[in-house]
Amino acid sequence: MVLGAGKDHCYSHDPARADERKRNASRGGRSKSAGGELPDLKKQLRDLAADVLEAKVDKGAAAVVNQILNTIIRAVEQERKNLETGELAERLESLEEVLKGRRTG
Repeated sequence: MVLGAGKDHCYSHDPARADERKRNASRGGRSKSAGGELPDLKKQLRDLAADVLEAKVDKGAAAVVNQILNTIIRAVEQERKNLETGELAERLESLEEVLKGRRTG
Protein backbone atom coordinates (compact mmCIF):
# COMPACT_ATOMS: atom_id res chain seq x y z
CA MET A 1 0.00 0.00 0.00
CA VAL A 2 1.40 3.42 -1.00
CA LEU A 3 0.38 6.41 1.07
CA GLY A 4 1.42 9.95 0.24
CA ALA A 5 2.75 12.24 2.95
CA GLY A 6 -0.02 13.25 5.32
CA LYS A 7 -2.48 10.76 3.79
CA ASP A 8 -4.68 8.42 5.81
CA HIS A 9 -5.93 6.37 2.84
CA CYS A 10 -4.39 4.83 -0.25
CA TYR A 11 -5.79 5.78 -3.65
CA SER A 12 -8.15 2.79 -3.64
CA HIS A 13 -9.76 3.73 -0.32
CA ASP A 14 -9.50 7.53 -0.19
CA PRO A 15 -13.07 8.89 0.05
CA ALA A 16 -11.92 12.15 -1.53
CA ARG A 17 -10.98 10.26 -4.70
CA ALA A 18 -14.15 8.19 -4.99
CA ASP A 19 -15.42 10.22 -7.97
CA GLU A 20 -12.08 9.92 -9.72
CA ARG A 21 -12.06 6.14 -9.22
CA LYS A 22 -15.61 5.96 -10.57
CA ARG A 23 -14.63 7.96 -13.69
CA ASN A 24 -11.57 5.78 -14.26
CA ALA A 25 -13.62 2.61 -13.90
CA SER A 26 -16.15 4.00 -16.37
CA ARG A 27 -13.38 4.75 -18.87
CA GLY A 28 -12.06 1.23 -18.44
CA GLY A 29 -15.46 -0.16 -19.35
CA ARG A 30 -15.70 2.07 -22.41
CA SER A 31 -12.23 1.11 -23.62
CA LYS A 32 -13.42 -2.48 -23.80
CA SER A 33 -16.33 -1.52 -26.06
CA ALA A 34 -14.11 -1.97 -29.10
CA GLY A 35 -14.08 -5.64 -28.15
CA GLY A 36 -17.66 -5.85 -29.42
CA GLU A 37 -16.93 -3.90 -32.59
CA LEU A 38 -13.90 -5.84 -33.76
CA PRO A 39 -15.52 -9.28 -33.86
CA ASP A 40 -18.38 -7.77 -35.91
CA LEU A 41 -15.93 -6.17 -38.33
CA LYS A 42 -13.96 -9.40 -38.65
CA LYS A 43 -17.16 -11.29 -39.41
CA GLN A 44 -18.09 -8.75 -42.08
CA LEU A 45 -14.66 -9.17 -43.67
CA ARG A 46 -14.93 -12.96 -43.61
CA ASP A 47 -18.43 -12.82 -45.11
CA LEU A 48 -17.25 -10.38 -47.75
CA ALA A 49 -14.34 -12.66 -48.67
CA ALA A 50 -16.65 -15.66 -48.91
CA ASP A 51 -19.12 -13.72 -51.07
CA VAL A 52 -16.33 -12.64 -53.43
CA LEU A 53 -15.04 -16.22 -53.70
CA GLU A 54 -18.56 -17.44 -54.46
CA ALA A 55 -19.02 -14.61 -56.99
CA LYS A 56 -21.98 -13.20 -55.03
CA VAL A 57 -20.37 -9.74 -54.82
CA ASP A 58 -18.59 -7.76 -57.50
CA LYS A 59 -14.84 -7.60 -56.82
CA GLY A 60 -14.75 -3.83 -57.31
CA ALA A 61 -17.55 -3.24 -54.81
CA ALA A 62 -15.92 -5.69 -52.41
CA ALA A 63 -12.63 -3.79 -52.64
CA VAL A 64 -14.36 -0.54 -51.70
CA VAL A 65 -16.21 -2.17 -48.78
CA ASN A 66 -12.93 -3.72 -47.63
CA GLN A 67 -11.25 -0.29 -47.64
CA ILE A 68 -14.11 1.19 -45.62
CA LEU A 69 -14.03 -1.63 -43.07
CA ASN A 70 -10.25 -1.27 -42.74
CA THR A 71 -10.67 2.46 -42.14
CA ILE A 72 -13.18 1.71 -39.38
CA ILE A 73 -10.76 -0.81 -37.84
CA ARG A 74 -7.99 1.81 -37.82
CA ALA A 75 -10.34 4.34 -36.20
CA VAL A 76 -11.34 1.84 -33.49
CA GLU A 77 -7.67 1.07 -32.81
CA GLN A 78 -6.80 4.77 -32.61
CA GLU A 79 -9.67 5.35 -30.19
CA ARG A 80 -8.37 2.50 -28.01
CA LYS A 81 -4.86 3.96 -28.06
CA ASN A 82 -6.16 7.42 -27.13
CA LEU A 83 -8.11 6.05 -24.16
CA GLU A 84 -5.15 3.97 -23.04
CA THR A 85 -2.80 6.95 -23.28
CA GLY A 86 -5.20 9.08 -21.23
CA GLU A 87 -5.49 6.38 -18.57
CA LEU A 88 -1.71 5.98 -18.40
CA ALA A 89 -1.26 9.75 -18.09
CA GLU A 90 -3.68 9.84 -15.16
CA ARG A 91 -1.88 6.97 -13.45
CA LEU A 92 1.48 8.67 -14.00
CA GLU A 93 0.14 11.92 -12.52
CA SER A 94 -1.04 9.99 -9.45
CA LEU A 95 2.38 8.39 -9.02
CA GLU A 96 4.12 11.74 -9.46
CA GLU A 97 1.82 13.20 -6.79
CA VAL A 98 2.81 10.44 -4.38
CA LEU A 99 6.49 10.95 -5.10
CA LYS A 100 6.17 14.72 -4.67
CA GLY A 101 4.57 14.11 -1.27
CA ARG A 102 7.44 11.85 -0.24
CA ARG A 103 10.06 14.45 -1.18
CA THR A 104 8.38 17.25 0.74
CA GLY A 105 7.30 15.07 3.67
